[in-house]
Amino acid sequence: QVQLAESGGGLVQAGGSLRLSCTASIESSNINAMGWYRQAPGKQRELVAIISSGGSTNYADSVKGRFTISRDNTKNTVYLQMNSLKPEDAARYYCYVREYYSGYFRQYWGQGTQVTVSS
Repeated sequence: QVQLAESGGGLVQAGGSLRLSCTASIESSNINAMGWYRQAPGKQRELVAIISSGGSTNYADSVKGRFTISRDNTKNTVYLQMNSLKPEDAARYYCYVREYYSGYFRQYWGQGTQVTVSS
């Protein structure tokens, strides 16, 4: 049973910073990508940032230049450094891991961590 342990959410004022972390209990060599999605009330879940096993990154346009995704392969951990937070960044943030094993892709989700941004 793959588990994703998220931490780092909370309440911050607009313009502030938060750092999210997610550690996956999965064989590191099977990890194809790790990333973060978010979902605000009444909205669809959307990609925030993702990083491949090779280190390539992709960001939502709305967070480019403010958020940075990184990973520590030795710890199976992905980080999301969020700077210059805006009220519209408030959402529940979900860790995402894509595994490639025996010719199949599988994806796993964390339970989410809440980010609240006050104006």
